[in-house]
Amino acid sequence: MLKGEKHATTEAKTVGKKFMACPECGGSKLIRDYDAAEIVCMDCGCVILEKIADPNPEWRAFDDEQRAKRSRVGAPMTYTIHDKGLSTTIDWHDRQASGRKLSPEQKIELYILRKWQRRVRVSDATERNLAVALSDLSKISSILNLPKNILETASVIYRKAIKKKLIRGRSIHNVTAAAIYMSCRQCGVPRTLDEIAEAANLNKKDVGRSYRFMVRELEAFVPPSTSKHYAARFSNKLIISGKAEAIAIKILETAKKMKLTSGRGPTGIAAAATYVATVLTNERKTQREVAEVANVTEVTIRNRYKELLERLQIEVPL
Repeated sequence: MLKGEKHATTEAKTVGKKFMACPECGGSKLIRDYDAAEIVCMDCGCVILEKIADPNPEWRAFDDEQRAKRSRVGAPMTYTIHDKGLSTTIDWHDRQASGRKLSPEQKIELYILRKWQRRVRVSDATERNLAVALSDLSKISSILNLPKNILETASVIYRKAIKKKLIRGRSIHNVTAAAIYMSCRQCGVPRTLDEIAEAANLNKKDVGRSYRFMVRELEAFVPPSTSKHYAARFSNKLIISGKAEAIAIKILETAKKMKLTSGRGPTGIAAAATYVATVLTNERKTQREVAEVANVTEVTIRNRYKELLERLQIEVPL
């Protein structure tokens, strides 16, 4: 039939899965119409087969970025590996696909192929630098127990620094620690420079110098640290109630409106607000306990504590 007649369907099914010619006119110009789920002859319009299966994915993509995100074939692409996870690895099992053992000559050939495969994965100095740096980033991220998005963002930052040739003449370890710190700031994860320097076993001043250099050269926007994030983190470490945490965050919001947080370190004022909240909820923690969790001195907590009580007119039970 002409795009409507389907009497040739049963005849076409006997031909096989692949149709080479139209059973009506003998034409070889066949088209698969996946929208209508039919195979149609372009010469006579005969519907050769209907209800064909569509091998394409069920999702639609309008550009390469959407296609890469929605594709479920193979391992996902990641920036945390120097070749973005698109490399080929040769298995170390000296066996064929059927399970048979290889001959000695085949084993030697496979050993040579495996050795050269490892070499060509890291071909030049830039890739070697990237491989070392990304391994360092993964190690720091694992020590600090950071989420995966922080590691991905830090890897992208480091790749941008390599592209602009900012690494030359600088320590890889300092730059990787700075990339982790910048990633934490951009993603809103509260981590101090001291913590990152300690995890990377580096000098805080060197990491800070590399961080400021990268922010300036990459022209990256880094939002200021907020004391609310630190208050939530300190509350979890001190194991206090949700009510005390909410009070601490409310104190910080009020202090921010009164501009008491300007010019003061977010960790110090967050630690003081947490200490005030524990006093108000009668979950008393010592200043030393809070200071150890916040990595600040007891003097800093006392000074910020007094400022909050005086300016916010908070009455604490004796």
